[in-house]
Amino acid sequence: MIDIGVNLTNSRFDKDLPAVLKQAKQAGLSKLIVTGTNITESEQALTLSKSYPGFLYSTAGVHPHDASSMDQRALTKLRELLVQPEVKSVGECGLDFNRNFSTPAEQEHAFIQQLELAVEYQLPVFMHERDASVRFIELVSPYIKQLSNAVVHCFTGTQAELEQYLALGLHIGITGWICDERRGQHLLDIVKMIPDNRLMLETDSPYLLPRSMRPKPKSSRNEPKYLPYIAKTIADARQQDLQLLLSNTQQTTNTFFNLTI
Repeated sequence: MIDIGVNLTNSRFDKDLPAVLKQAKQAGLSKLIVTGTNITESEQALTLSKSYPGFLYSTAGVHPHDASSMDQRALTKLRELLVQPEVKSVGECGLDFNRNFSTPAEQEHAFIQQLELAVEYQLPVFMHERDASVRFIELVSPYIKQLSNAVVHCFTGTQAELEQYLALGLHIGITGWICDERRGQHLLDIVKMIPDNRLMLETDSPYLLPRSMRPKPKSSRNEPKYLPYIAKTIADARQQDLQLLLSNTQQTTNTFFNLTI
């Protein structure tokens, strides 16, 4: 299994990261992609990836929450990061009109700049979208044919949005949100619509601990070691053999991120 979205630079992993990674391997994870959400965290993600070669890889980008920080210095730093062999994707970038920690205008500017970087460096783009699907599609569409690949990470949207993203040729990342009986129930019905070669798995650790796990973990911190539970939930919802799902998602992910097998 490969977890395409882990926030290992988060302070909740400061005390026991080596143990977290050891348990991830014991749970059957072969690779993790550490998410960069701003320049500092992207640099930290790269440093971490260099410490665990062949197991950890990283992304480099500016999250919509941090879009106000996307200045010329940030752009220069991103360029330096994107040529590193451990950095496999541009992002996390996109639009989040749910919280608007940065203004919509700032978010759009930062997103477009990163789409252009993804085209320039021919790297896949790791994208975030929340409550912004119409504008998101408008911004991505002009670049789609020039991008090497693109994934909507932590997809939580509607069937109509999923259909639009698939029609654009986007990959879809599914997290433990699908295990949330309050907010994710609809994903159980529509996850079967995602083609085998467009589906990828992620925990988004330390966020989104799967709510339906039993026994319930003592800590609210999500970890990569819980990815098998998410995978099983997805396989059941797709009425698909678990081993087939794991084989397909691993192949899809290796190809998408150009990972060494």
